[in-house]
Amino acid sequence: MIGDILSCIAEAVAGSAAWLGRGLSCVCAQRRDSDASSFFDLTLAQEECLQRLQRRIDVPYDSSVIEHQEALRALWNVAFPEEELRGLISEQWKEMGWQGKDPSTDFRGGGFISLENFLFFARNFPKSFQDLLWKREGDRSVWEYPFAVAGVNITFMLVQMLDIEAVKPRTLVGATFLKFLEENESAFDLLYCIAFKLMDHQWLSMRASYMDFNTVMKSTRRELEKELLQEEVLRLEDLPSYKLLSR
Repeated sequence: MIGDILSCIAEAVAGSAAWLGRGLSCVCAQRRDSDASSFFDLTLAQEECLQRLQRRIDVPYDSSVIEHQEALRALWNVAFPEEELRGLISEQWKEMGWQGKDPSTDFRGGGFISLENFLFFARNFPKSFQDLLWKREGDRSVWEYPFAVAGVNITFMLVQMLDIEAVKPRTLVGATFLKFLEENESAFDLLYCIAFKLMDHQWLSMRASYMDFNTVMKSTRRELEKELLQEEVLRLEDLPSYKLLSR
């Protein structure tokens, strides 16, 4: 049964970015109600911030790179500080919700930035990170979403939702996000934390089980888009869902 859960939720992150886009089309299809690029010009600062974020997104996870190995070890240490990791390839990783004993196979869907997102979350909001990892809050389903695989999905969903790979944002949501990115270089990582916590909140509210994962992700995306466009939101900390996070 656990294999069915993982294949249902995690199958999409096991392949290339192009395949991933098709696999999660129901979650990540970008609305084009308004073409922001026709009226939104980037400032030089925004363009530079966008390009730096795009460079981060373009970096694949490479298990032969020392920096990536160290980041993966760091993730284990913040997730399980009292348990020693026996190796970068180990059955222990399944405790975190990876599909197998080698997390690098799952990172193909989100790249190195998805690992950076995990680390940012764990270091800046350790209580929320641990609450999600251990599913401490709410009336949980018998068959829960795997924490790690869900996190990679969230990275990919945000890249699509914000249209990060475009030269200029083609949606109002993407254009709005660039204003936040100009003010805060860590805006993408912070939004990741908000999105992860919001996804779990939606999961509990919908009393979801593993077959409902895509539905929950779609609901999470809609709520994030709505909140980002609220007039009173001047920074990401003003998002209503930011209040779900705990340090």
